[in-house]
Amino acid sequence: MNIYFACSITGGREFESAYLALVQALTEDGHEIPTSHLAQSEVMEMEQSISASEVYARDVEWIDHCDALIAEVSVPSHGVGYEIGYALQAGKPVLCLHQRGRKISKMISGNTHPALEVEDYVDVPQAIQKARSFLGSFS
Repeated sequence: MNIYFACSITGGREFESAYLALVQALTEDGHEIPTSHLAQSEVMEMEQSISASEVYARDVEWIDHCDALIAEVSVPSHGVGYEIGYALQAGKPVLCLHQRGRKISKMISGNTHPALEVEDYVDVPQAIQKARSFLGSFS
C-alpha cells in the first residue's frame, strides 16, 4: 500500500523518534512511503534545495497517488493540517495519531468526516499498532 506519512518539520521535531519508528515499522510491513525522508533528522537540509512551489507540487502529487495518509499531529503544523484537508477532499482515508494528553487542533479533533480517524497513543508501539489496525481496516 502507498502511504503518505505527514509530520511536523518546521513546527518542531519533538516527536522525531516516533516519526522514525512509525515509518520504519510500516516500511518493514511492505508499505511504500514516499515521504519517509520527512522522519529523518536531516529533513531540513534535504528540503532546503527545493523551492516551495516544487515541494507543493511534489507533495500534492504524492497525496493524489497514495492509498491513505497517516499523520502524527502531536506537534502543530500548518503543512500537516493542509495535507490532511487535501487528502480528505481527495477521498483518501486519513489517520491522525497524537500522544495522549497533547492538545491538538479542534479542526482535527472536531472533524466528523467519515474518512478521518483520530487516535491517541500512550507509547510508540501503541501508535504503530493503531496505524496497522487502520491500514488493515480497508486493505
